[in-house]
Amino acid sequence: MKTVVVTGAGNGIGKGIAQLLDAEGYKTILLDHDEKALQTLTAELETSTAYTLDLQDSKAVTATFAIIFKEHGTPYGLINNAGISKFKDFFDVTLDEWHEVLNTNLTSTFLCSQLVAKEMKESGGVIINMASTRAFMSEPDTEAYAASKGGIVALTHALARTLGPYHIRVNSISPGWIATADYEELREVDHAQHLAGRVGKPSDIARMCLFLLDERNDFITAENFTIDGGMTRKMIYEH
Repeated sequence: MKTVVVTGAGNGIGKGIAQLLDAEGYKTILLDHDEKALQTLTAELETSTAYTLDLQDSKAVTATFAIIFKEHGTPYGLINNAGISKFKDFFDVTLDEWHEVLNTNLTSTFLCSQLVAKEMKESGGVIINMASTRAFMSEPDTEAYAASKGGIVALTHALARTLGPYHIRVNSISPGWIATADYEELREVDHAQHLAGRVGKPSDIARMCLFLLDERNDFITAENFTIDGGMTRKMIYEH
């Protein structure tokens, strides 16, 4: 049974990833700052272990991964899914707020990848980083989030280049609009604006993770996969 570590697993996309991996026979190690959400999720899953963790605390991250390696061995996969978004008037964003987003989204992806890759050097493995379509297109006042996700895309191909000799594949996924709650309450216009005819669900991203984890897809690395129902390919004009 292969072990996969999933950060930000307590809710939203991370929860959907954990649920699908569990159903497909993976052993999951779930990390999140939301202890209650983790407890609820692990009670539902067959083979999972959860650790409450603030990914902004680098010392805690290092210590927690040391425990994971000791208790569960070298993971086969790491999914760096954790992330926060704080959209605020650009002129009012403080450096503390900037650092909070960058540290949670980008720095944690670097640190978790570094820690896991050191263990994977002998066995190989798979790292999947969660970016965003906002790495490539923007709304106003999203600078910190966009920068963090753009950094994840660049970090992904840099890691793939560095870790390739160790048979560690690294890819990223850029979700578009993924509704993590109240899907039935979305409007028809919300669905219709997507080329696929609907808003995305966490399971859409989870299935891409499953594909990238598959050993048969070992020719795929250093890529970013946009999963957005076709939205970023639309040409939009004001009429």
